Amino acid sequence: MAQSNLGYWGLVFVIGLAMGGCAPSTTPKPEGPSSSAAGAKSPAGQQPGAGQGRGTKESATTPGSLDALRKGQSTATPASSPLKDIFFDYDRYDLRGDAREVLRANADWLKKNPSARVEIEGHCDERGTSEYNLALGAKRAQSAKDYLATLGIAGDRLSTISYGEEIPVCKQASEDCWRQNRRARFVIIPSRPAS
Repeated sequence: MAQSNLGYWGLVFVIGLAMGGCAPSTTPKPEGPSSSAAGAKSPAGQQPGAGQGRGTKESATTPGSLDALRKGQSTATPASSPLKDIFFDYDRYDLRGDAREVLRANADWLKKNPSARVEIEGHCDERGTSEYNLALGAKRAQSAKDYLATLGIAGDRLSTISYGEEIPVCKQASEDCWRQNRRARFVIIPSRPAS
């Protein structure tokens, strides 16, 4: 029994370190329907899917959000990335039409690069508790993964992780900024060296 408790607290400690050691938010989750318009533009005023490159280089990997944060780099997906982010309405994890369009383009790239593996990161805006946002981020990442599976992408090529509100792209307390943070990000996992 003591060994089981030790394992549990060890896991809690590791998760705490991975989350940057932040204390849980005490901000209550606002109630009510989504305040975002369903047809909202994605960040930077672009129409969803605009400017998507059709490159097929698997070597175009970028660090995951946590690695980028640790290195002091931007946690935003570079414009050159072949896989684009999808965005969610406030307090939602269902896929909007523009998100499905982006996921279809991401699936096309994955089909052209069959050895590529991807980690799908779920992110949230700062409103709500850390625990709530970790769960919501996980649901967002899983929604993206499930949809990619319906498009023929094998589940063993996809993994998910939630960062909740802990790694924002934008840090101002505004709706435009919060909209940019409610996302699923697709990180190409570097190929393992042959042994």
